[in-house]
Amino acid sequence: MDAVENQFYDLLMAQGISLSVYQLKQFSDYYEQLVIWNEKMNLTGITEREQVYIKHFYDSVSLSFYVSLPDIQTLADIGSGAGFPSIPLKIIFPHLKITIVDSLNKRIQFLNHIVSFLHLDNVSCVHGRAEDLARNVNYRDHFDLVTARAVAKLNVLSELCLPFVNKSGLFVAMKGSDPTDELNEAKYSLKQLKANLSKTFSFELPFEQANRHLIVIQKKALTPILYPRKAGIPSKEPLI
Repeated sequence: MDAVENQFYDLLMAQGISLSVYQLKQFSDYYEQLVIWNEKMNLTGITEREQVYIKHFYDSVSLSFYVSLPDIQTLADIGSGAGFPSIPLKIIFPHLKITIVDSLNKRIQFLNHIVSFLHLDNVSCVHGRAEDLARNVNYRDHFDLVTARAVAKLNVLSELCLPFVNKSGLFVAMKGSDPTDELNEAKYSLKQLKANLSKTFSFELPFEQANRHLIVIQKKALTPILYPRKAGIPSKEPLI
């Protein structure tokens, strides 16, 4: 292991996660492919190796510090971009059955490549809008855990993500800035979508002192037939 890998290994070990040599190789390969593909498409503005390991890999895995991933079987990652948080979580918790949703086909091509390159099984990368796919019986009210990493305000994310969650599952929104205002704005949308705020967690990324917040939302019942509304409407007319 080099210095970056040693640092990453030690940080996760402090959280009770021990990486194997094979898992470290998967993260290394992931980084290399991310940089190569980033030269031909915009996947991330962060390409310096140590920064990727902290701001993307460690940040993604941080979800598992607060939610028991061994108890989760199915996970959907909505608006995954370059595969965060789902791919780092899959590397560490290989039992997970993961569905990655993204509206840009180029990103799906990259994700399919990564899944193959890293030899990850039970990962499905789906091109489409969340509003459309949540009407598909194969995805609706289906997943134990649904994640989204800072892609929209919570009252919008709730409508995009909660329809994928099974009736006793969790939706975790991964945020940077203080989500207090977003939580207040989202009260109505959570009520409409049959969900309650469970917990919020705050922490700082190592070395960066950058704030991170996890919003854990508990689904209470099946999604009402009205939701999600047609593609584009949740972002233009949020539930408030």
